[in-house]
Amino acid sequence: MPIFQIYLAGPEVFLPGFGRAVFDGKKAMCAEFGFDGVSPMDGELNVEGMSSFEQGLAIYGGNLAHMNRCDAIIANMTPFRSVSMDPGTAFEMGYMAALGRPVLGYTHVTAPFHHRSSRYYEHGRDDLLETYSVGTSVERFDMPDNLMMVGAVSRAGFCVHQIGVPAGEELTSLAGFRMCLEELRERRKQLRAT
Repeated sequence: MPIFQIYLAGPEVFLPGFGRAVFDGKKAMCAEFGFDGVSPMDGELNVEGMSSFEQGLAIYGGNLAHMNRCDAIIANMTPFRSVSMDPGTAFEMGYMAALGRPVLGYTHVTAPFHHRSSRYYEHGRDDLLETYSVGTSVERFDMPDNLMMVGAVSRAGFCVHQIGVPAGEELTSLAGFRMCLEELRERRKQLRAT
């Protein structure tokens, strides 16, 4: 039986060393659960001689190739550079949902999305607000992030795990990731039993 492969999505790629230490930890944890973790950083991508734009497109193509061969995705939905999750990770979740593959997610921030958004827009500095966002409504669905992302996880039959971690460990902790693996393992056991 082929090993079940999980695409490891998240903003960890922006950490020092492209987040390899975190991805290695996730891969080891996947193996502990009998899965194979596939990182966006896997494989050799030769971008020598390419413009920065071409490099970006090459990375995009490489990530699509990784996702196409994976059976599921676990996404780190922790807010990154905003009140919401990393947009690249959001795209990857949508891509996997469109392929009909299980979408799991976690966040290491426990405040609901609408609380984070309200705090930013109601109490943020005026010079940080873009003119196109001033006066717009705040999504209020008591969800950990945008309803489309949470919906992708929920429709796949899972929940977004919200775990508080010590400040500064939001992108390096594996607490939420472990919970997703436990949930996935249980679901696969149930499916095998039916």
